[in-house]
Amino acid sequence: MNIIINGQAENIAGENLSVAKLLALKNVEAPDMVSVQLGGEFVPRADFETAKLKENDTVDFLYFMGGGGGGGL
Repeated sequence: MNIIINGQAENIAGENLSVAKLLALKNVEAPDMVSVQLGGEFVPRADFETAKLKENDTVDFLYFMGGGGGGGL
């Protein structure tokens, strides 16, 4: 299956691939800390197991970083 992951075209083996399976295949560290967009729409974490990928889908893994605090610039 050809999909685009974070802007890079990739061929992923398998059918009936879910977002959760893709996270595992890509060895995403801390998958509970990543948000996923599928075709530009956020996938609710509760739907990672059931959201299925299709040929030529675009997937983005988004990592949100904590921080800030305004150290007095």
